[in-house]
Amino acid sequence: MCDRGFCPSGGKSGPTACLTAPGLPPQEEEEGEDDEDDEGGVFLDLSELPVEESERRPTCIHCCRPEKVCLCPFLPTDPLEVSTSLYIVQHPAEESRVLRTVPLLAACLPKGKCNVLVGRRFSEERHPELAAVCRDRHTLILYPGSDAENLEELDRDFTTTPHNVIIIDGTWSQAKDMFLRNTLFRLPKQVQLNSAPSSQYVIRTQPTNMCLSTLECAAVTLSIMERNQAIQEVLLRPLRALCSFQLQHGAQVHHSKEHLLKNGLYDKPMPKNKRKIKRMQKLITNQNI
Repeated sequence: MCDRGFCPSGGKSGPTACLTAPGLPPQEEEEGEDDEDDEGGVFLDLSELPVEESERRPTCIHCCRPEKVCLCPFLPTDPLEVSTSLYIVQHPAEESRVLRTVPLLAACLPKGKCNVLVGRRFSEERHPELAAVCRDRHTLILYPGSDAENLEELDRDFTTTPHNVIIIDGTWSQAKDMFLRNTLFRLPKQVQLNSAPSSQYVIRTQPTNMCLSTLECAAVTLSIMERNQAIQEVLLRPLRALCSFQLQHGAQVHHSKEHLLKNGLYDKPMPKNKRKIKRMQKLITNQNI
């Protein structure tokens, strides 16, 4: 008898071709048909069983966290009053991350002050609103590099005229790809943070000790532009609560890759790619990458 999925005699493949193969005794044919009927009956019975739908944990509509671990008690009672508008261009992969920080940022600010656009590529045709923001002379894009000016040193009074700030939300490799491939992001003045504190987002690994989460970048940026250091403390409060809860329930403190390499704690295989090796050497020597 041939295999049920393949018939070497050249007939039809599948169960029917196998059961009707030449040379099979009649009684065996009948037994095979009965077995097939029995199997069909079993599958029919199974198909009539009720399907249990998996219940999704109720989610807080304000902080976007499961209700049992809602972070609303750590959010400001009223949204922070700011004149600066944030535009978060978010890589699609960030949407599925459970511990993302952008929802917490949005929950702290008034409606319209934290605008999230998801995608990898942003063109003027498909995103005319973002294009208009990029062409506005009062728009800045926060992305480090040799062409970036330190935000703290800009000779501007941000309190007299409302400004926009574009922040790319994603891993460093994703952010780099988005910045380089979107020509719209070349239009605004490029700025970087020169005096940012060490990241408090300790439940996620950062490339270097100077890297910050999106919420932390926004917190430092707004505190500088609004000339109000209290903003930074208010925005970081829910982030600290998030990390504290995760650590209490089994999460581990994640040191930066730079810290692990410098202290001989990096336990993953070293890359073979020359470009990646050079990048890791820069991390060890603390060169600007």
